[in-house]
Amino acid sequence: MGCKEDYSRKISERFWSQKDKGDLESQREETFIDDIVQKRHIERELLCSLDGIKTVFDGGGGSGRFSILLAKYGCRVTHYDISQSMIDKAKENAKAEGVLDRMEFVKGALEDIDRFPDHSFDLVMSFDAPVSYTYPHQNEVIKHLVRMAGKRIMLSVSSRLGYLPYLANPIQKNQFILNPECEDAWVKWCISNREQSIKDFIFDGEQVKRLYENGLSGGDWEIAEYERGESPWCITYTFLPDELKSILQACGVKNIALAGPGAYARTIPNELLVKIMNDPKQKEEFLNFCYVFDSNPYVCGMGKDNLLVKGDI
Repeated sequence: MGCKEDYSRKISERFWSQKDKGDLESQREETFIDDIVQKRHIERELLCSLDGIKTVFDGGGGSGRFSILLAKYGCRVTHYDISQSMIDKAKENAKAEGVLDRMEFVKGALEDIDRFPDHSFDLVMSFDAPVSYTYPHQNEVIKHLVRMAGKRIMLSVSSRLGYLPYLANPIQKNQFILNPECEDAWVKWCISNREQSIKDFIFDGEQVKRLYENGLSGGDWEIAEYERGESPWCITYTFLPDELKSILQACGVKNIALAGPGAYARTIPNELLVKIMNDPKQKEEFLNFCYVFDSNPYVCGMGKDNLLVKGDI
């Protein structure tokens, strides 16, 4: 554990600081259907939660998908990220949207947010699971995020129940490719390696059991890759719904609601998802129903990647 503790932040910073990462992340909704579903769900929750919100902290704000959105709605936003390349892309996007003057950009790791005073922002948010990449400090980071919030907190973290199917499905991302002819390198890799991934697959019951029991994805392999100069995926702590709810309740958060964006979409094959997404009327009706279905507490743990939670201070 000590070794993983030493490496977790370093691996995250290198991965998210890759030169093209900001551009790629800002294009995800043009590339993958699961990103469309998840981000539309979060956007809807945010826009329903802005009553009395004037100041916002976006922890792990990336290329600015949600920080810029709230700046456009008149909020003063502190955009905080571990990656300078992400911040640079977010600044570029904010300038293009005309909201640069309503945003402050700060580089830093979520493990270091103790610098911010108590209740210093009306809304504290952190989406697409940066909290999960702070292992083994994820609980402490959540406590600090709650401490900083004056009125409301909204987070999405990696979902343990949502992650477990990945270990039995090496081609899960192919289901959500929107345009197989696009130039995205990951899309090309998923398509070209599909058959080999199936051929090489072996179900590892012990690996599945370990993730189910301890929630930790990654470790020794990622550390070895990092030491070789590569940029492996982050060491990730995955949460169970009741676990996340209990952490927030212990911090005094009230009116907690959980959701699992992508739970409905992951039941539908790629051919039908693409057909839906390419018809504006079907797309809107589909996304509207996804929001209803994915907000049901009985499916909140089975979202595609993330477990979304919101609550009042």
